[in-house]
Amino acid sequence: MSADPPQRAVEVRRSARRRRTVSAYREGDRTVVLIPARMSEAEEQRWVGVMLDKLAAQESKRTLGDAELTERAERLSEQYFDGRARPRTVRWVTNQNTRWGSCTPAEGSIRLSHRLQGMPEYVIDYVLLHELAHLLVPGHGPRFWELLEAYPRTERARGYLEGVVAAERLPKVPAARDE
Repeated sequence: MSADPPQRAVEVRRSARRRRTVSAYREGDRTVVLIPARMSEAEEQRWVGVMLDKLAAQESKRTLGDAELTERAERLSEQYFDGRARPRTVRWVTNQNTRWGSCTPAEGSIRLSHRLQGMPEYVIDYVLLHELAHLLVPGHGPRFWELLEAYPRTERARGYLEGVVAAERLPKVPAARDE
């Protein structure tokens, strides 16, 4: 049995009738992305990535309870750390509003902020891996970051989280009132 999550085939369907919208859905073991026929190859690639992330976020929002989170952590530990990081508990918490996750190595407990729910799977996986790495290396020194280099989407996930934090800091603009 492989530790890798199943890879889904992606089918892109172009439509001359479709003008501006892009949509995607799961169909069995593949993902279908519907795009306007006039779109360039570069636009197609960009939109396929965007739509895969959206679907993943919707699915993780619907399906990840504490039990699934624990299974995911075990799978990620196996895949990236040869199973060496073994948490005793992995769970969602609602009292972490300034950090994405936390780990208590002495107890083997990992807690993820509820704010991650609904984010793309690769982001949740990164935060889980970050906390799993703390079970092996307590601080944020070079050995810690070397462990995370194994995950190919580390920089992308960190950028996503930085964008979320930056967006939260933007000034709130009042809604325009009808005059």
